[in-house]
Amino acid sequence: MDCHQKLQERLGAVAQSIVWLVGDVTKLPLPARSYDLWHDRAVFHFLTHAEQRAAYVRQLTLTLKAGGQVIVATFGPEGPLKCSGLDTVRYDAKSLASELGPDFQLVRSSTVSHRTPFGTTQQFLYCHFSFNPRQKGHKA
Repeated sequence: MDCHQKLQERLGAVAQSIVWLVGDVTKLPLPARSYDLWHDRAVFHFLTHAEQRAAYVRQLTLTLKAGGQVIVATFGPEGPLKCSGLDTVRYDAKSLASELGPDFQLVRSSTVSHRTPFGTTQQFLYCHFSFNPRQKGHKA
Protein backbone atom coordinates (compact mmCIF):
# COMPACT_ATOMS: atom_id res chain seq x y z
CA MET A 1 0.00 0.00 0.00
CA ASP A 2 1.53 3.32 -1.03
CA CYS A 3 0.58 6.21 1.26
CA HIS A 4 3.62 8.41 0.70
CA GLN A 5 1.81 11.18 -1.19
CA LYS A 6 -0.63 11.78 1.66
CA LEU A 7 2.24 11.73 4.12
CA GLN A 8 4.23 14.22 2.03
CA GLU A 9 1.25 16.57 2.03
CA ARG A 10 0.89 16.24 5.78
CA LEU A 11 4.59 16.94 6.38
CA GLY A 12 4.68 20.01 4.14
CA ALA A 13 8.15 21.52 3.67
CA VAL A 14 9.78 18.88 5.90
CA ALA A 15 8.96 16.26 3.24
CA GLN A 16 11.56 17.82 0.94
CA SER A 17 14.37 16.77 3.30
CA ILE A 18 13.37 13.09 3.12
CA VAL A 19 14.60 10.63 0.49
CA TRP A 20 11.41 8.79 -0.51
CA LEU A 21 11.78 5.22 -1.73
CA VAL A 22 8.61 3.76 -3.24
CA GLY A 23 8.34 0.13 -4.26
CA ASP A 24 8.08 -3.45 -3.08
CA VAL A 25 10.27 -3.58 0.02
CA THR A 26 11.20 -7.19 -0.74
CA LYS A 27 12.61 -6.23 -4.16
CA LEU A 28 13.60 -2.58 -3.91
CA PRO A 29 17.33 -2.07 -4.59
CA LEU A 30 18.67 -0.65 -1.34
CA PRO A 31 22.28 0.18 -0.47
CA ALA A 32 24.10 -2.48 1.56
CA ARG A 33 24.83 -1.85 5.23
CA SER A 34 23.49 1.69 5.06
CA TYR A 35 20.79 1.93 7.70
CA ASP A 36 20.95 2.29 11.47
CA LEU A 37 17.18 2.03 11.85
CA TRP A 38 14.44 0.12 10.02
CA HIS A 39 10.89 1.09 10.97
CA ASP A 40 8.01 -0.96 9.62
CA ARG A 41 4.55 0.35 10.45
CA ALA A 42 2.03 -2.22 9.23
CA VAL A 43 3.81 -3.86 6.30
CA PHE A 44 5.01 -7.21 7.62
CA HIS A 45 1.54 -8.59 8.39
CA PHE A 46 0.63 -8.28 4.69
CA LEU A 47 3.44 -10.68 3.73
CA THR A 48 1.33 -13.83 3.77
CA HIS A 49 3.72 -16.16 1.92
CA ALA A 50 6.90 -17.58 3.46
CA GLU A 51 9.00 -16.53 0.45
CA GLN A 52 7.83 -12.90 0.85
CA ARG A 53 8.85 -12.90 4.50
CA ALA A 54 12.20 -14.50 3.66
CA ALA A 55 12.86 -11.78 1.05
CA TYR A 56 11.96 -9.10 3.63
CA VAL A 57 14.42 -10.60 6.14
CA ARG A 58 17.11 -10.74 3.42
CA GLN A 59 16.57 -7.01 2.84
CA LEU A 60 16.94 -6.33 6.56
CA THR A 61 20.10 -8.41 6.76
CA LEU A 62 21.66 -6.81 3.68
CA THR A 63 20.80 -3.17 4.40
CA LEU A 64 21.19 -2.79 8.17
CA LYS A 65 24.49 -1.91 9.76
CA ALA A 66 25.68 -4.25 12.51
CA GLY A 67 24.05 -3.03 15.71
CA GLY A 68 21.18 -1.52 13.73
CA GLN A 69 17.74 -1.30 15.28
CA VAL A 70 14.49 -2.67 13.88
CA ILE A 71 11.00 -1.59 14.91
CA VAL A 72 8.13 -3.63 13.52
CA ALA A 73 4.47 -2.81 14.14
CA THR A 74 2.32 -5.68 12.95
CA PHE A 75 -1.00 -7.24 13.86
CA GLY A 76 -0.92 -8.98 17.23
CA PRO A 77 -2.49 -12.34 18.13
CA GLU A 78 -5.95 -10.76 18.37
CA GLY A 79 -5.52 -8.59 15.26
CA PRO A 80 -7.68 -8.88 12.15
CA LEU A 81 -7.24 -11.65 9.59
CA LYS A 82 -8.00 -9.17 6.79
CA CYS A 83 -7.25 -5.48 6.38
CA SER A 84 -8.17 -3.26 3.44
CA GLY A 85 -9.48 -6.39 1.72
CA LEU A 86 -6.11 -8.16 1.99
CA ASP A 87 -5.22 -11.26 3.99
CA THR A 88 -2.89 -10.75 6.94
CA VAL A 89 -0.77 -12.81 9.31
CA ARG A 90 -0.92 -12.21 13.07
CA TYR A 91 2.09 -12.44 15.38
CA ASP A 92 3.15 -12.55 18.98
CA ALA A 93 6.68 -11.48 19.94
CA LYS A 94 8.01 -15.04 19.85
CA SER A 95 6.64 -15.86 16.39
CA LEU A 96 7.87 -12.54 14.95
CA ALA A 97 11.34 -13.12 16.42
CA SER A 98 11.31 -16.58 14.85
CA GLU A 99 10.45 -15.09 11.43
CA LEU A 100 13.36 -12.62 11.64
CA GLY A 101 15.85 -15.25 12.78
CA PRO A 102 18.79 -15.48 15.18
CA ASP A 103 20.58 -12.33 13.96
CA PHE A 104 17.77 -10.23 15.44
CA GLN A 105 17.53 -10.06 19.22
CA LEU A 106 14.23 -8.96 20.72
CA VAL A 107 14.79 -5.92 22.95
CA ARG A 108 11.20 -5.12 23.86
CA SER A 109 7.65 -5.76 22.78
CA SER A 110 4.17 -4.53 23.61
CA THR A 111 0.65 -4.89 22.30
CA VAL A 112 -1.71 -1.95 21.92
CA SER A 113 -5.25 -1.42 20.74
CA HIS A 114 -5.24 0.87 17.72
CA ARG A 115 -8.43 2.75 16.89
CA THR A 116 -8.79 3.12 13.13
CA PRO A 117 -10.25 6.17 11.35
CA PHE A 118 -13.27 3.96 10.65
CA GLY A 119 -14.00 3.45 14.35
CA THR A 120 -12.81 -0.14 14.65
CA THR A 121 -10.11 -1.42 16.99
CA GLN A 122 -7.13 -3.50 15.86
CA GLN A 123 -4.56 -5.12 18.11
CA PHE A 124 -1.01 -4.20 17.12
CA LEU A 125 2.21 -5.77 18.28
CA TYR A 126 5.21 -3.46 18.48
CA CYS A 127 8.62 -5.13 18.61
CA HIS A 128 12.06 -3.59 18.89
CA PHE A 129 14.95 -5.77 17.71
CA SER A 130 18.69 -5.25 17.63
CA PHE A 131 20.57 -6.58 14.60
CA ASN A 132 23.68 -8.46 15.64
CA PRO A 133 24.79 -10.58 12.69
CA ARG A 134 26.55 -13.81 13.46
CA GLN A 135 28.21 -13.92 10.01
CA LYS A 136 31.85 -12.86 10.06
CA GLY A 137 31.55 -11.13 6.69
CA HIS A 138 28.97 -8.59 7.84
CA LYS A 139 30.66 -5.29 8.63
CA ALA A 140 29.12 -2.15 10.06
